[in-house]
Amino acid sequence: MKFIKGITFAPFIGRDKLYKKETLQSLDAMAERTGADTVILVPNGLQDTPQSEIIDFHSEATVSDEELESFIAYAHGKGLRVALKPTVNCRNGTWRAHISFFEEDVPCEPKWINWFSSYSKFQCHFARLAEKTGCELFIAGCEMVQSEHREEEWRRVISDIRKVYSGPVSYNTDKYQEHNVKWWDAVDIISSSGYYPISDWEEQLDRIEKVVKSYDKPFFFAECGCMSVKGSNLVPNDWSVKGGPDPEGQACWYRAMFSACEKRSWVGGYGVWDWCGRLAPLTNTLSCGGYGIYGKPAEEVIREFYHKK
Repeated sequence: MKFIKGITFAPFIGRDKLYKKETLQSLDAMAERTGADTVILVPNGLQDTPQSEIIDFHSEATVSDEELESFIAYAHGKGLRVALKPTVNCRNGTWRAHISFFEEDVPCEPKWINWFSSYSKFQCHFARLAEKTGCELFIAGCEMVQSEHREEEWRRVISDIRKVYSGPVSYNTDKYQEHNVKWWDAVDIISSSGYYPISDWEEQLDRIEKVVKSYDKPFFFAECGCMSVKGSNLVPNDWSVKGGPDPEGQACWYRAMFSACEKRSWVGGYGVWDWCGRLAPLTNTLSCGGYGIYGKPAEEVIREFYHKK
């Protein structure tokens, strides 16, 4: 696997927004300023609650096929590789990791079998688009923690994807979950969300390394990031952290991650979270406390690292 110098671009962007001039200009800026060679796109699927069986990917909250195809062609024209990662969210705001159902079918209750049927349709829709547009990687979802023990169903999903997409397939598990997925042999690339505390990288990499070596598969962090908020680098997975702006704390977190991972030859890349589809004025970026890296010290850390690779 070629090393992935990736950035997640405009995650969950809604319909008709990838067409906008400002969105294309933002991708131009990402390519020029960061040294990234891969853009990760995250089409949005929505279910009403964690116990809903149907995933909707035709609403205004999901980018249209036509604009996604056009944007992928534009990214390819700039020499970027494209990874497509269709991801489910809940309309009521519950984190997708909590999507779950009874282990055995119960009359009048929502069921795993119905949910996985809908999930496979969602994934295969975008896998066909990935094949049509020549995407270099397909990531079959993200952080579906409470579903991952359903091994038979996940193997079927991956098999269904392979029927319509000929490129490499990955799946993005959540932080601390790498050792719990028992079907890594079904994918080509193991990936996870690298939101680990700034001082905990060595211990977590030791744990992940055992998984990677046991399956003898390539690995990369399909997501990784930290907010530029005071205290975020201690719990970078917690987007509810409240504090004053701390862009240097965000940069320190990226330095720590790169430093720890560089010692591990099996870490095959990163999908930095994230780069906005509409960029704020550079004069405002240091006061923005989100995960975005544009115009912050973290951007320089990433650029320096990516240019070295």
